[in-house]
Amino acid sequence: MTRRLPPLNPLRAFEATARYGSLTRAAAELNVTHGAVSHQIKALETSLKAKLFERTGQRLKLTPQGADLLPAVAGAFESIAAATARMTRPTGSGSLVVSCVPALLSLWVLPRLGSFAARYPNIRLRMVPSNAPEDLLSQEIDICVHYGARQWGDCWFRKWSDLELFPVVSPTLMNNRPIRNIRDLADHLVLHGDDGREWQTWLAAADALDLPRDQQLHLSDARLSTEAALHGLGVALGDSVTASDLLARGQLVTPFNIRVPAVDSFYVACRNGVRSAPVAQAFIDWLFAERDAATRNEAGLGGQIGIRKKRGRQAAALSP
Repeated sequence: MTRRLPPLNPLRAFEATARYGSLTRAAAELNVTHGAVSHQIKALETSLKAKLFERTGQRLKLTPQGADLLPAVAGAFESIAAATARMTRPTGSGSLVVSCVPALLSLWVLPRLGSFAARYPNIRLRMVPSNAPEDLLSQEIDICVHYGARQWGDCWFRKWSDLELFPVVSPTLMNNRPIRNIRDLADHLVLHGDDGREWQTWLAAADALDLPRDQQLHLSDARLSTEAALHGLGVALGDSVTASDLLARGQLVTPFNIRVPAVDSFYVACRNGVRSAPVAQAFIDWLFAERDAATRNEAGLGGQIGIRKKRGRQAAALSP
């Protein structure tokens, strides 16, 4: 069955107007008249039988229907532009500096970076472990892969991944000092990768805010708290991105099935002038492609990881 899609030009007018909140600025970008953009949007609203904008003062604001349509339209145009750029640009060469969340860099990006180096051998890549907001304004940094919703200003950015938080522990520690229920956490060293807010969020979801927490270790970031859990020091909060490979390999297990959404997400961001550079686009395209491949792999490995988690809990239950 052929899917019926709205015409392309009205969709372009809609996306540009939504981005600027202005018919005039959208018209300037598309190199058409103000009236032409208005006509295209009215044609799209007629086609969809839905109002897409409402005026608030000097700006146009998306209606709920418009807000629902925009991500799909913007993503489609971005994908088309990226594919076109890949087809037309020469083989990438040059240098690129990427600032990346330390845990994400160490536990997720580096194990996959060989495929980027193989595909783009002429790009000199330097990775900087950092989540500092000022990196985006630094002329020494080209791309930021950061955690947290920021005031990005006049920059390009795109959400890379949401994530969920859950306790993780080494199988050895589970065997030696079983964690049969949430109250058993009181007998273990709790490892923090932040100021304590993430554990507070998880304990609230587990209805365990009254849990005694005498044994605690605060580390500077999630990379160190995860590595401490790998060494059997205690129980850390892992996340569905950076801990995924460790869970798949059985180096960490999850004692509980309770997961909570993280407050923020991972974003890729860069200055507008940087994004058009072929080397920057090559890295951004690669990063999103690797994310998609990892998501497919994790879906296939879900059953195996579930078995490992179950075995870890059974081993704990059998320990003296």
